[in-house]
Amino acid sequence: MRLRTRAGLGAVAAGVVTVLLGGTAGAAPAAGAPGVGDSYYPGAGNGGYDVSHYDIRLTYQPTTDQLSGTTTILATTTQELSSFNLDFGLKVNSVRVNNAPAKFANDPEDPSELVVTPARPLAARQPITVVVNYADTPSKVVIDGVTAWKKTPDGALAVDEPQSAEWWYPSNDHPTDKATFDVSVEVPDNVSALSNGTLVRKTKNRAGWTRWNWRSTQPQATYLTSLEVGAFEIFQSTTPNGQPFITAYDPSLGEAVPAAKASIERTPEVNEFLATRFGPYPFEAQGGVASNGLSFALENQTRPVYGRGFWRSGTNTSVVAHENAHQWFGDSVAVGSWSDIWLNEGFATYAEYLWSEHEGEGTADELAEYTYDSYPADSPFWQVVVANPGADKQFDGAVYDRGALAVHALRKAVGDEAFFTILKTWQARKKGGTARIPEFIALAEKISGKPLFELFQTWIYAKGKPSVSPNGQPAAAARTASGPPVAPKSYPAIQLTHAELAAHHRH
Repeated sequence: MRLRTRAGLGAVAAGVVTVLLGGTAGAAPAAGAPGVGDSYYPGAGNGGYDVSHYDIRLTYQPTTDQLSGTTTILATTTQELSSFNLDFGLKVNSVRVNNAPAKFANDPEDPSELVVTPARPLAARQPITVVVNYADTPSKVVIDGVTAWKKTPDGALAVDEPQSAEWWYPSNDHPTDKATFDVSVEVPDNVSALSNGTLVRKTKNRAGWTRWNWRSTQPQATYLTSLEVGAFEIFQSTTPNGQPFITAYDPSLGEAVPAAKASIERTPEVNEFLATRFGPYPFEAQGGVASNGLSFALENQTRPVYGRGFWRSGTNTSVVAHENAHQWFGDSVAVGSWSDIWLNEGFATYAEYLWSEHEGEGTADELAEYTYDSYPADSPFWQVVVANPGADKQFDGAVYDRGALAVHALRKAVGDEAFFTILKTWQARKKGGTARIPEFIALAEKISGKPLFELFQTWIYAKGKPSVSPNGQPAAAARTASGPPVAPKSYPAIQLTHAELAAHHRH
């Protein structure tokens, strides 16, 4: 699947359909769509089936970056299929569908689209089992100029957004098709292999190698499924509410390791607080990984991954609050389309405000006011349409900061009681699924009993700086009595977090 645009399935899919249907007009089985219709990434995901579970069983050799193994996909067809696509960029050895060998070929116009032709057409609404065996060197696989697999001196990281899966397992790569996961990776004894969910067991089947077996029992998006291989220092414990808590630290972070630990080890405390605002923590495990192999952070389900830059000034619980807020906003409730990114980043950023308030380092009112005052009316910041920023500005700083201002404006408009009821109700109703921005607005209006069209039009749909702040104050230039704005204590850490996140997506 192409990351930005996609030309369609060209000759491969067309030829497959012709062969299977024998040229007869109107025959029922058809090729599954090569994408789910996302306006930002037309080739993302595939049509014709819905995945319920991935079983990923791999062996990885860090010294050669050789990844090999098998992924088994359990799915249900949603139409009669003559063929279907998997999003995958590595070299495939074989494919079986319902135990029978299947034909497979890469679309020449988009080699990351694997077109699978079963021995027989597949009936609609039937369970299917797809087994893909493969081997390749992921760091050498480039898709539209991007390599999401990050080779490190002692391992690798399969961590990125909006796509990372096609560099290590075949999938229906779009947030709207979530599934449960078993991830089993064999690596040399001198390194570890971390993924999502619960560490079920570690096994040794041959000398010098250990197999790490992870299980995710809650619906999980493909890009939030991660793999981190390296010589990590690993800590295993239990949270106060009895959940497994596994963290890992890259020794090559050097002097930053203590700051990383002092931040990430507070994850259960942060989640305990966020649960008072958003509702119960939605997953079965908690944790975090600090790595020197990337420059950003990502909210991988149950176990966010944090890059090197977040600790250069000391501890940073702001980024821990941000990435763990995504466990609710982004992971449990995923975007229905990538244009709905405000539902992820606006609320995760606002969680930083809430955590700051909780820690006594600046109230949400103060942070919103200072952020609003920090950008003059002619700043490009105010020209980003947060509700639909475009693929090129999907992770622009305005999506984070103006997105959080919109959330605060809602809070001020409806009051705390209605505001937090909206957030908790949203999470309860949408848990494990996906959602769109208009759905959130409709729920906010229903619970608050207030018309909110103008508020959302002003803050997320329109360009330009609003005439008043989320607190109802005029811009700082129009205020004379209060003097220049003063930055809340937490503001530098929050801005560092956003700068690190934005820097990754600018490249």
